[in-house]
Amino acid sequence: MDHVYDYMLHALIEYAKLLKYKTTVPEGFTEICMESLACSASEKTKSFLLESMEKWTHDAEPCTLPPPFTPEELHQVLEKRANAVKQVEMWEKKAWEQEQGNKST
Repeated sequence: MDHVYDYMLHALIEYAKLLKYKTTVPEGFTEICMESLACSASEKTKSFLLESMEKWTHDAEPCTLPPPFTPEELHQVLEKRANAVKQVEMWEKKAWEQEQGNKST
């Protein structure tokens, strides 16, 4: 645990460097398209590659998070969880008692 914060700081610093990174195109580059990547593949693999290729981009965000629980909703969720745990413990106790009763007879 002593080095967790050091690692987290290192990871954040390295991630910050990526945010500042500016891409550059090297001189004499050759542009490669998806179709040329699939050329050397077998027909079946080529068809899968071309089918899975991104056809367009979407302008919307990938997903939206639901709003956080209200205090009442959070209390209900925690209460349901506690009741479920109690129910399972009761079933375990009942099954244990039945097993002990069967062994003694």
